[in-house]
Amino acid sequence: MDKLTVAIAGCHRMITKKLGSHNFAAALHSVEEVDVVAVFDFDSTTRDEFIDCWKDVWPRVRAHDDYQKMMATVNPDILLLATRQTMHADQIEVAVQSGVKGILCDKPLVTSLSEMDRVLLACQDIPLLFALDRRWFDRYRLIRRLITKGLVGDISSIISYGLSNLINHGCHWYDSLLALAGDVEPVWVSGLVEDLSGEPEDSRRLIDPSGRAQIGLDNGVVLYITVDGKHQGDGLPMSFEVVGSKGRLFVLDDAKQTFHWTIDETSQIKQIETPRDINPWPAGPAMVSDLVSSIHSGKRTACDIDQARRATEIGFAIHQSSLSSGKRINLTDLDRSIRIESFPWGNEPN
Repeated sequence: MDKLTVAIAGCHRMITKKLGSHNFAAALHSVEEVDVVAVFDFDSTTRDEFIDCWKDVWPRVRAHDDYQKMMATVNPDILLLATRQTMHADQIEVAVQSGVKGILCDKPLVTSLSEMDRVLLACQDIPLLFALDRRWFDRYRLIRRLITKGLVGDISSIISYGLSNLINHGCHWYDSLLALAGDVEPVWVSGLVEDLSGEPEDSRRLIDPSGRAQIGLDNGVVLYITVDGKHQGDGLPMSFEVVGSKGRLFVLDDAKQTFHWTIDETSQIKQIETPRDINPWPAGPAMVSDLVSSIHSGKRTACDIDQARRATEIGFAIHQSSLSSGKRINLTDLDRSIRIESFPWGNEPN
């Protein structure tokens, strides 16, 4: 079977062969079924560094400073999109028009829900893999299976801790919460954006603040989000408390430590052994393999348009609710025009 050709857009985190978070080139290198043939980046130095780093692996890769021209001339099977989210809607539409068979898109997805609607419409007939990597971490997959098998009984609520910001990293929290809850559809959100009135004018936190929120699911379960429990730095890693009819599950340190408490053994909290990472970023190659499999099978990826929609809507819903002092917002009534630009990503045009 011929390899699927890949074009990369935005490569400034991919100029090393060391596998690690956001280095999708290294993830692609781990999957035999793909071949990188083109790379786009606004920065000429970055493009040159990418070519120099990967020339022994992908000798026919060519660098481009014009994204539309690259897509029109190369016609790749896969687009790996790692540019700033301000560009995603336009670039995804161009990719679909060029005939790509699948798209792997780094987070965050977009800067408004109107842009999200364009992305989801464009990807109705091809798989979109939204790179919220906890969908592919083995430790999270094990925890989700245990919950599905009834480890804590019927879930009544889930609490998440340490939310660092509402858009750029918040999508990881929302998607992880929904996955732990069984991917039940969220129907309403009530929340407040963090008060940063005392922050300096040049504070990075003002671009994309954190917040607190409740998320109501279609089955009556309520999810809770809090900024409490942050670690040093950007607030990662995340932690969760799953509350059920038979007990509780404490998912700590990004699921690297997980403990189970039951109402039948109230004096004992038992640790659950979860899989250890076999390399620095096991989710990277797993995501690429998932997209390749979806292209060949015609099925959707583990984090496709439905998951991308939910994880994106919630952050914008918190902003909208906060504008009304925490009023409950039905997700069918969201303002599609609210724009949150979030953090600069790297190598944007001036």
